[in-house]
Amino acid sequence: MSDNQEKTYFFDKPENINRVLKGLYAICILLVVIDFVVHRHIGFDWEKIPAFYALYGFIACVVLVVIAKKMRHVVMRKEDYYDD
Repeated sequence: MSDNQEKTYFFDKPENINRVLKGLYAICILLVVIDFVVHRHIGFDWEKIPAFYALYGFIACVVLVVIAKKMRHVVMRKEDYYDD
C-alpha cells in the first residue's frame, strides 16, 4: 500500500453502519414478537406484562448509565492529579 491509500474498515462506510443498525432493530423486534408466542413459566405476577424482559433490560441499562454519570463526579480526580 502506498502512503496516500488508507485501509478501509467495515465501519468506515455509512451503509455498513446502517445495515448493522437495521439488523439489530430487526432482532429486537423479533424478540419482542417471540415473547408473545413462546410460553413462559413465570414465577411472579409482573412477568405477565407483555415484553416484560425487554422493558426490564432497557430500564436496567438506562439506570446503569444514570448511576455511572453520577458516580463520575464522586470518583473522578482533578485534571492535574498526577502533576507535581
